Amino acid sequence: MRRNLVGVVVLVVLTAFGVFGAEGGAVAGPGAGGAPGTGPCASDPPATTAPLLPERLEVPIPFPVVTQVPYPAPVTPTTRIAAPALPANPCTDPCPDLTDGADQLPGGLSSDLGVPQIGVKFTPFHLGIPVPGPDAGPLPERPPVVHPATESATLAAARPAPRVGAVTTVAKETGASSVNRTDKRWQVNGTDLGIMWESEPGKVAVAFGDTVGRGFHPPGGQGEDWRSNVLAFSTDRNLSDGMTFDSMVQDSRCHAAEILSSRKLDNVEITTIPTSGFAIGSRQYLSYMSIRTWNSIPGTMFTNHGGIAYSDDGGQNWTKDPYAQWDNIFGLARFQVSAMVPQGGYVYMFGTPNTRLGEVGLARVPADQVLNKSAYQYWSDGSWTAVGGAGSATPILSGPAGELSVRYDETRARWQMTYLDTSKAAITLRESDAPQGSWSESVPLVGIDRYPELYGGFIHPWSTATDLYFTVSTWSDYNVFLMHAELQ
Repeated sequence: MRRNLVGVVVLVVLTAFGVFGAEGGAVAGPGAGGAPGTGPCASDPPATTAPLLPERLEVPIPFPVVTQVPYPAPVTPTTRIAAPALPANPCTDPCPDLTDGADQLPGGLSSDLGVPQIGVKFTPFHLGIPVPGPDAGPLPERPPVVHPATESATLAAARPAPRVGAVTTVAKETGASSVNRTDKRWQVNGTDLGIMWESEPGKVAVAFGDTVGRGFHPPGGQGEDWRSNVLAFSTDRNLSDGMTFDSMVQDSRCHAAEILSSRKLDNVEITTIPTSGFAIGSRQYLSYMSIRTWNSIPGTMFTNHGGIAYSDDGGQNWTKDPYAQWDNIFGLARFQVSAMVPQGGYVYMFGTPNTRLGEVGLARVPADQVLNKSAYQYWSDGSWTAVGGAGSATPILSGPAGELSVRYDETRARWQMTYLDTSKAAITLRESDAPQGSWSESVPLVGIDRYPELYGGFIHPWSTATDLYFTVSTWSDYNVFLMHAELQ
């Protein structure tokens, strides 16, 4: 996620409260020895986590600009190319003409005195005036309005808190010195999130947030070639040495494509971020949040809406459904940041407001009605009901909860949920026998003592009853790491 100003403010505020640690260190991954084909190349420095204080820090200074904003948004033409075969050796750069060159500036105060090079960057904060947009043709037909009945349901008995053993870093997944060398193969030098789902039997899709290419330098997504999101695919079942990507959706040679467009106008729509993914038959779905601005209350963001997009060509091209959207009324609406999971004929939607501090609500919809907003029932005080819409949902978990990831473990008939709990300064895990709960107490998986400024925490769908694999991101690195937790 591209949160420059908010990231600067939060870094200062949370450091004062002891939420962020202060030291970086080497990543204990399979490529530590630099063996070709298994991790970082012998010519690369070891993959490390970045220190809290960066070498370079750009502080954006917003200034108001009156901007005409067309509605509907102009359609951005998309180009897609077939993903070429990757070099067998990950140390081989397939496009040196595109990717050679240093991203980091040498030397400076940071190297000599341990003080960041601080600069300012004036950025427009748009005061939008709606104007008619180009004729995009007729909208698709609105789904028929249905009236689901209100159904009573009970809470399952709360499970004991999960027992977690050793939690280890498996590998750095993205960026320089990563197992996938995404900087050289797809010009993905910095990115975050790593949201995973099984897109088809034997294949996992991995969605990332705001992504930058050349000129990348942390903290956050500072650099050039900004894409709001990108998508990779993996068939790697041996996760113990990292998750290898087979391909990414591409729009040109050695370049990952943006899959969900955004206006990139701060205070109108600055970006569009995936929040979860799932597949039903051959159709892929992405829940996403349309971010109006990061420059709201420090530590939060302000969304326009949460929505659902779909793809019928294996994830190459995506359509944002114009009706499956949950508008952010007065900045307080639920289901702005959602995790959606199909199970038992329904798709369950777990959601929070547009912060990392809110409570968790729950909805469900028949699997064949995912794009029909009127078919959703919301969990409300012991019943599934459509009455009152999303506003009727009562919390299944209190906050603070950020960036949910939910998995249904078929082998144990058990639900698992991970999320960032800022009160514990950790990615935490809960379990339940029913989506509505009762949910177990939360258990920390990994905290800021190991990864300063961590967030995310997305479960790999091929995790098992004893081996939980999940991704984490850090603001100071602005890249994605694969973690492994032993469950007992």
